[in-house]
Amino acid sequence: MSRERKKAAALHEKMQILRSITHSHALSSTSIIMDASEYIKELKQKVARLNQEIARGEEATTNSHNKENSFPTVSVETLGHDGFLVNVSSDKSCPVLLVAVLEAFEELGLTVLQATASCADTFRLEAMGGGESQAENVDEDVVRRAVLQAMRNCGAEQQDQ
Repeated sequence: MSRERKKAAALHEKMQILRSITHSHALSSTSIIMDASEYIKELKQKVARLNQEIARGEEATTNSHNKENSFPTVSVETLGHDGFLVNVSSDKSCPVLLVAVLEAFEELGLTVLQATASCADTFRLEAMGGGESQAENVDEDVVRRAVLQAMRNCGAEQQDQ
């Protein structure tokens, strides 16, 4: 095979790869290249849209962290028949927040078996509660709502002062 035929065969193979990648149905090299150019423009537009979405998402995240009254997060997981694992976090803390959450546990008849808490500038609590005194009508949702209500009450008390 001559050198020119090898070059032509290699060029044809590369055009077929380009045609495949760009999902082109064109047959001529010129049309394949034009389709590839359009495909690249579409990809650039998609990248620009995704970058805008990312920027909006980052802006929304930043704004939510900067809000004066950040919303606390509470997750509750059932630990078999023995109780619940409760994770609480808030960007705000008040002096009696830990007490308010523990009182909510007590009102539900839950005994705190183990807990780790941080109440400096932010509030973080991981607590395992349950035991034999656990009422049968207490589920994850009831615990979550009680903890959130205790946190809201604490926040309202702090604003009143």
